[in-house]
Amino acid sequence: MQYVVFDVETPNCENDRISAIGISVVEDGAIVEQFFSLVNPQTHFDSFNTQLTGISAEMVKDKPTFDQVWAKIELLMGGGVLVAHNAPFDLCVLAKCLRDYNIYWKASVNYLDTVRLAKNYYPNLPNYKLNTISNYLGIALDHHRADSDSTATALILCDILSRGAVDNYIRSYDLDKRPQPPKVGGRWIF
Repeated sequence: MQYVVFDVETPNCENDRISAIGISVVEDGAIVEQFFSLVNPQTHFDSFNTQLTGISAEMVKDKPTFDQVWAKIELLMGGGVLVAHNAPFDLCVLAKCLRDYNIYWKASVNYLDTVRLAKNYYPNLPNYKLNTISNYLGIALDHHRADSDSTATALILCDILSRGAVDNYIRSYDLDKRPQPPKVGGRWIF
């Protein structure tokens, strides 16, 4: 089975735009492909988010917008079960971006949340933050950097996969909860 591990960074507290995305594809217990891009979110940056992620409006002003990045990663993202650390957050941001850019992809996706997996496979940790699990497993992490976070999450997934099956942890996430308008050419018509 293929797992598409991804992490997004956001420019502000609205969490409806992406300023960076990192993707690590896992097959047979190993990372086989990676992707990273800064993204011009076409919105304002909160100082908190800039301080947390190190990404500023100046850094992304000439970077591709979400729809341009999506054109490059759509096939990659659709290649398997999506995985993220605290997956509902990343999936929610992805769903909002897809809707805001009028991109229809899928009505729902299957996903795994490494927070939930870690609670089962590493029951004695003090918490299940990405940096705590990474430290426990000896994984290098430059936290809140989408490429580093997706790589660390992928390595955590690889460790968990080596310990047993994860199929019973797969959930479904509804990407578009609104009534579905007609589609033309794979895009919603508004």
